[in-house]
Amino acid sequence: MAEGFYARAGKRLLDLLGAGGLLLVLSPVLAAVALAVRLALGPGVLFQQERAGRDGVPFTLFKFRSMREPRYAGEPDAARLTGFGRRLRASALDEVPQLLNVLRGEMSLVGPRPLPVAYLDRYTARERERLRVRPGLAGAAQARGRNAVPWPERLEWDARYAARVTLGGDVAAVLGTIGVLLSGRGVSADGHATMPELPPARLREPECFEVSQVDVSR
Repeated sequence: MAEGFYARAGKRLLDLLGAGGLLLVLSPVLAAVALAVRLALGPGVLFQQERAGRDGVPFTLFKFRSMREPRYAGEPDAARLTGFGRRLRASALDEVPQLLNVLRGEMSLVGPRPLPVAYLDRYTARERERLRVRPGLAGAAQARGRNAVPWPERLEWDARYAARVTLGGDVAAVLGTIGVLLSGRGVSADGHATMPELPPARLREPECFEVSQVDVSR
């Protein structure tokens, strides 16, 4: 399918303008959050992890730390997540450093959330379609409920988004994501710090769900 001007050039221009403007406006907030993380969790304000970007190319994702250091090897993330960390995640302020990833061209303001590189060989052929675009801060799946959206539905939303990137679809995804953030829904899946680990495709049963409430094709 031929890409329109927005997908080819307009989207990246908006990413640069939007990320640069937001970093400038939010710089006092970033400084305050960095100080709060340092006081609450100790040294090491930023969390850095390798994630899969467009076409599966790895990049280093930036976030504010929301978990304390483990007390023993293999301590689960849910046990390491403090009250401060929960509030930080609920506000989504921990994700703001990813504006740097947007400026560097590794992410977009809108797109599928960047997932661990280890998941690359766990996708179905359909789910791999999500890798055709840059990962993003906001997206169609996030607009449905952030981490409360089960994996099959989440990955299908990502594939549908990647199939047709439009300005209208991006605006709808941003507005939907903001609505979910303001409602406080979907900070984590039940019983998990964020989401359960994605099982390999062969171990997942197909699930039926309706994909109709957010139109990503406009």
